[in-house]
Amino acid sequence: MSRFQRPMRALQALPAPVRWLAAPVALLACTGAVLLTAGPYQPPTTAPHPDATAAASCAALMKALPTDLLGHPRTDPSPDVAVYRTSPRTVLRCGVPRPKSLNKLANKESTGPNVDGVQWYLESDGHGGSKFTLTLHALYVEVAAPSGATVNPTDALGVVSPAVRATIPDLNGQLDTGDDDSVDQ
Repeated sequence: MSRFQRPMRALQALPAPVRWLAAPVALLACTGAVLLTAGPYQPPTTAPHPDATAAASCAALMKALPTDLLGHPRTDPSPDVAVYRTSPRTVLRCGVPRPKSLNKLANKESTGPNVDGVQWYLESDGHGGSKFTLTLHALYVEVAAPSGATVNPTDALGVVSPAVRATIPDLNGQLDTGDDDSVDQ
């Protein structure tokens, strides 16, 4: 006796309209199960490959970053990537390439958030969240803040901007030490 004979006999015993609906209902149930187990969007943790000069600044940044983001601990899956265990995760990647969307004139002139004196370029992540890229500095740092990771999309920037300002040189090669004593009185 084949292992499929018993289920086939049970299916044949059902009225014709029920048999016709059996396959679509089973397909719908499987689709629903797959969609429910997929979970929320998680930004990539792919390691960028910065050049030697950028790698030194990235190493300094990674050392200066806080160990937690609003109570969520940090892990470092690679030397240039920090992952804060928010749900979904918040990811900082140092030494990423320049965003291609910055090549459009309208985007070059747009202004994103300036957090603690650090200018960020704002893009959608395509899943309802935000992707911020450090601009006006010697290299690009990306912070992926997916929808729901924190109350406000810029919460992560408030935590990482002081470390960025202190470790990533601006376009003139200068670090912002945070000293306001340089103003003449």
